[in-house]
Amino acid sequence: MESSEYRPGNGDELGCVIDLPHGYRELRFDEGEHGPPQTADPGDKSHFSTIRHTPSGSGSEVCTMNKNLVVSVVDDDESVRESLPELLKTFGFVAKAFSSAEEFLGSANLIDTACLILDVAMPVMSGPELQHELNKRRISMPIIFITAQRDETVRSKLIRQGAVACLFKPFSEAALLDALNSALP
Repeated sequence: MESSEYRPGNGDELGCVIDLPHGYRELRFDEGEHGPPQTADPGDKSHFSTIRHTPSGSGSEVCTMNKNLVVSVVDDDESVRESLPELLKTFGFVAKAFSSAEEFLGSANLIDTACLILDVAMPVMSGPELQHELNKRRISMPIIFITAQRDETVRSKLIRQGAVACLFKPFSEAALLDALNSALP
């Protein structure tokens, strides 16, 4: 395993690049005595403890081990609310689950959410209606829609309206990681 110095961001932190088997690389940051910087800017990678990426040509870079980045899941299906946050936690995200759009809108996590994974079809307020409500409130966050309805027309419309991705259930871990990578540059 090779290791080399790397100075991210403004040079206040010291990190190293570690070459892992099969062409994978890992970038580790020293969080210092005060922990990672408290920032809500998902584009600022200086607050990551670790960034991993897959080999060249595989098409996806996966960010993991971020102790501050909140990914919220809004789905009326209890099994999704239980399993998806657990998967997100294994990727290193802080995951929060909500059973409805209204519950999410009333939560303290509304402002902290760096990415929203949102079911399309829910009772009372649908996923697209929640997206519209967030836009009305001028709350901007990347949205990954998930749906059991395999309709390319709906997927295309959601993407045109600003969604990062629309995944058909059941979706693969790789598809979710690609969508998260697109949502959180």
